[in-house]
Amino acid sequence: MSGLFLFLTNLWILPMRTLTILTLLLASFHGKAQQLVLGKWKTIDDNSGDEKSIVELFEKSGKVYGKIVRIFPSPGKDPDPVCDQCPHDDARYRKKIIGMEIIRDMIKSGDEYSEGEILDPETGKVYRCKFWIDGKTLKVRGYWGPFYRTQTWMRLN
Repeated sequence: MSGLFLFLTNLWILPMRTLTILTLLLASFHGKAQQLVLGKWKTIDDNSGDEKSIVELFEKSGKVYGKIVRIFPSPGKDPDPVCDQCPHDDARYRKKIIGMEIIRDMIKSGDEYSEGEILDPETGKVYRCKFWIDGKTLKVRGYWGPFYRTQTWMRLN
């Protein structure tokens, strides 16, 4: 009887071990995918091709956020501007752009992040947002209704 018991126990334990190992592997891949977007990215203006800023993407409460850590102002422009174009009822109105959280509440869904928003501090407009890794770049898309604009950001080492 004990031989049968050991045989049946092993039949149950082996699949459980396999399931546990698979779960751990999948969780580690999910964590690595999340880490791929985290870090500092150089933003590139999609119209002019000029570098605009450096945005740091970070995780907070299971969501991804982004803040501006450096800007590259045009000659003659304020090197430390405030967001005077932001909506008056937005907490970012008249706050320094450097250090400003411009990406909020991004949730991972498959290979992309969405459900959040992005602020364009130059215009003060807030857009629905999604982004995804494309090779060594990050594609960042802001939506206003059915219209959208996509920027390509470059990872900083």
